[in-house]
Amino acid sequence: MAGMYRTALARSHRPRRFAELVGQDHVSSTLRAAVESGRVAHAYLFCGSRGIGKTTAARVLAMALNCPDRSDGEPCGVCESCDSIWAGRTTLDVVEIDAASNRGVDDARDLRERAMYAPSDESRYKVYIIDEAHMLTGVAWNALLKTIEEPPPRVIFVFATTEPEKIRQMAAPVLSRCQRFDFRRVSVADLVAHLRKVLEKEEVEAEESALLPIARRAEGGVRDALSLLDQVLSFSGDRVEEDDVRRMLGLVAEEKYLELAQIVKNGDRAAVFPFVQELLDEGYDLGEFLRGLGEAWRVLLGLRMDPDGAASDLPESTRASFTSAAEGFSEEDLMRYLMETVDFEASGRFRRSLQPRIQLEALLLRLASMTSFVEFSDLITALETGEASTGEIAVNAVRARPQPKRTNPRPKRSVSVAKQSAPDTERDEPAVPPAKQ
Repeated sequence: MAGMYRTALARSHRPRRFAELVGQDHVSSTLRAAVESGRVAHAYLFCGSRGIGKTTAARVLAMALNCPDRSDGEPCGVCESCDSIWAGRTTLDVVEIDAASNRGVDDARDLRERAMYAPSDESRYKVYIIDEAHMLTGVAWNALLKTIEEPPPRVIFVFATTEPEKIRQMAAPVLSRCQRFDFRRVSVADLVAHLRKVLEKEEVEAEESALLPIARRAEGGVRDALSLLDQVLSFSGDRVEEDDVRRMLGLVAEEKYLELAQIVKNGDRAAVFPFVQELLDEGYDLGEFLRGLGEAWRVLLGLRMDPDGAASDLPESTRASFTSAAEGFSEEDLMRYLMETVDFEASGRFRRSLQPRIQLEALLLRLASMTSFVEFSDLITALETGEASTGEIAVNAVRARPQPKRTNPRPKRSVSVAKQSAPDTERDEPAVPPAKQ
């Protein structure tokens, strides 16, 4: 059984050099230049969402500062010092602390006392990496403030957080004493390229379009993308194919969205119920379908507005089918469909409902019931040429116009029975003067 153990891709392919950080060139180039020039700050704050390289960048910085074979600000990545830091093993000079479980004032005081000791060698740095730094209490920050402001020689603090605003609220003075780096979500294209490099190192083949769904589902996180790829490899083996990826991730086939787009375009409300039933029969999750529906409308709208620049990350076959479908819609109609879908999803009715199927069917019925948007100039032309009557145009305009919300009218003032029964002619006739005697 021991031979079956395999290190997760997110760990085995963790970067060892600044140049290997994915999608964070603004961070890696600055830190590398600081190490090379010797202008290293005494405190750093790494901010950004989870899984995009904050802790990894902190480790690479610690490796570069303590590597005996450093070159151009880059660590060698293979020496004993680099290997220990890269693996996350606590050493005399590099210590990682999880602030989520070591957040109190006593932990901060212990850290402050340990920071007073010099590094194990004159050429080395003591680096303290505090992960989830926003979990520290306000009292703990106060205990660390003086040490961060005036640290001992060759001592560096690196704080990593997903919620910098919490630190601003609890310990605003700390922010002014740190160099802040905001890590960005990695683009889909960069994630796909990185996944392909990982597969090449693992000697695994992949279909051209198989990695795109993984990169999209990861939402900019390298760690999430590698974890999903690990899951897919366990399912598919030595070759990654798009169908396997979609089945593993529970993604809805793109043909389903094109089929629905045709239903909405034709206004075929009768086809909505069989369509939803077909989704269920094929094992699709309705919540997953709804999440992808807004993206499908967005892609169609992008292709309609900018066919050359929109959805450039789509595979050629998918791009061709979506481009063809987009030609049958106007920009205004696609905007209405997109806004209706996004508003419905944001309302939370689907998630809270005891009958999500009916909620989805109601949304699709509304989409299929929307009449096409008609330009005013086209209406005038239709009248002039006799292609449509005034009545037809009026009806279509009312249907296309969003209806205002109904409000309860104000109660009318009560009117006396005598006034209600009196004919209007009596009020309008002038009074007849009395006859002279």
